[in-house]
Amino acid sequence: MSWLDEVKWDADGLVPAIAQDAATGRILMMAWMNRESLALTADTGFAHYYSRSRQKLWKKGEESGHLQQVSELRLDCDADVIVMQISQTGGIACHTGRESCFYRRWENGDWQIVDPVLKDPDTLYRH
Repeated sequence: MSWLDEVKWDADGLVPAIAQDAATGRILMMAWMNRESLALTADTGFAHYYSRSRQKLWKKGEESGHLQQVSELRLDCDADVIVMQISQTGGIACHTGRESCFYRRWENGDWQIVDPVLKDPDTLYRH
């Protein structure tokens, strides 16, 4: 049995993957992985994901330059979530130009934006 067979993939062959900053512990993002992207991540040491909307593999930072170097992969007790300890090139993980995709906090009955945009998202991606 392959180590990949130990992962409990969902009906679409995907597993949620959480990228956590190895230095600070901050959760930067969550994305989906399939077998191929998880294997590529393990083989290369850089985070690869599966885009459900584009129906294809993508290497984090392939367009923006904000690569995620992976120092550790963990599988949870139910074998259905991956957590990666990463170093984020450029300090931006979110496509909105923020450090983290989790930039809204529940306050006073509403979601408040609490993290600044570090770089204009229009300048992050090559089109």
